[in-house]
Amino acid sequence: MREQISLRLLSAGLAGALAVAEPGTLAQERSSGAARAPLNVVVAIADDWSWPHTGADGDPAARTPTYDRLAREGVRFTHAFTAAPSCTPSRAALLTGQAPHRLAEGAQLWSHLPSRFAVYPDLLEARGYLVGHTGKGWGPGSIEPGGRTRNPAGPRYASFPAFLATRTANVPFAYWFGSSDPHRPYEVASGARAGVDPARVRVPAFLPDTPEVRSDVADYLAEVERFDRDLGALVAALEGAGELDRTLLIVTSDNGMPFPGAKATLYDGGTRVPLVIRWPGVASAGHVSDAIVTLTDLAPTILKAAGLDVPVDMTGLNLRPVLEGRSGEAERDMAFLERERHANVRAGDLSYPSRAARSREYLYVRNFRPDRWPAGDPVLHHSVGPFGDIDDGPSKQLLMREGTAFAAFRTHAMAKRPAEELYVVAADPGQLHNVAQDPAHAPTLRRLRDRLATWMSTTGDPRATSDDDRYDRYPYYGPPLAVPPRVPAR
Repeated sequence: MREQISLRLLSAGLAGALAVAEPGTLAQERSSGAARAPLNVVVAIADDWSWPHTGADGDPAARTPTYDRLAREGVRFTHAFTAAPSCTPSRAALLTGQAPHRLAEGAQLWSHLPSRFAVYPDLLEARGYLVGHTGKGWGPGSIEPGGRTRNPAGPRYASFPAFLATRTANVPFAYWFGSSDPHRPYEVASGARAGVDPARVRVPAFLPDTPEVRSDVADYLAEVERFDRDLGALVAALEGAGELDRTLLIVTSDNGMPFPGAKATLYDGGTRVPLVIRWPGVASAGHVSDAIVTLTDLAPTILKAAGLDVPVDMTGLNLRPVLEGRSGEAERDMAFLERERHANVRAGDLSYPSRAARSREYLYVRNFRPDRWPAGDPVLHHSVGPFGDIDDGPSKQLLMREGTAFAAFRTHAMAKRPAEELYVVAADPGQLHNVAQDPAHAPTLRRLRDRLATWMSTTGDPRATSDDDRYDRYPYYGPPLAVPPRVPAR
């Protein structure tokens, strides 16, 4: 049964600023064919899927026919980045259009998202949209401590057809399909059994090329393929309902692949994600864009597409100019990325605070606590296991073996890092060779350091001024703790 809808989640200021139309008015706009009639909005989001693991992006082992079709019918992005390489803050940033550090507790995994931060499904619902989600919405975390009565992605439905069955004719809808693929765990060799050829796997540069890793990546790609099949069923349902060409359809991932050196890091393996946007009549079909975009841009784009004003506190940009193939307000020369606490894997439930600036040529990373272990303590602290910010699996186990021949990969994924890192992306796609101390790169280091500091200051990042550790004091709602959570003593 559909959950009860409450508009109390909207802040009074935002709600008062919106010109709210009755659902019947929207239905009349749609049926009359008015030029500004609102589109449907569908967001399909995978769980731990990195760029470029799609057929359209050139991965020879990835079988993603639905994604590839949507890329032909819409705009495919090659430089899309998540705001944070961790499920909860990434999804919070997508829903709110704000950088994670602006979202208080929402900047962390296993947290809550305070209701004072408006999310686009609530804003669309106030405009008369039917909203809902299936699968993984915002999270993981706890809904109620944030003052909410439902998931920020909207009421939960068993399926897209179940959602559509509640719709009144001609009322526009905003739907979120949250897959749990390709999140771990994987059954070993499931990829090969599903027909993914390990010999065709393109091993990322931050992982050693071994049979174990090839098999592990093949298992991951089998789950990418399963997400694509589910996406195909969603597209077919939209077509069957006659709504596909009336729908702004966005396909992406919350963060990168669950492998060492990827998820929960600010390297490309953790932050660079697939993104395709199909918007009939607006998005240039078949266009491939190298514009630098972040998932915080999706909420402003969605709201503008629906004819709403974008709240002033959203830091994302409207992507419509890029989708139309023209320059405009969405042009930027770099993305800014961040992370705080991922899992509860350090003594005292401490975070690993970092910020980054990613241009087309360089990645600059600022680590605020280089004395801490970036992937978690090397011994089990509370949950997950040693180096617990890395999901367990054959690739992690390979790097953790005593006497491993892959020390450079282990160091990159698990060892402590300096306060500053700088990588030349084209020459070092795996971001394995830190050139921050190279005098030849000193001007670039200063420039990116200054740009990052300016962004942090202008967006109200608490670490821009006091560099406090407030994030370490926020409650943790993850397993194996039960609510109420333990708050670390200070």
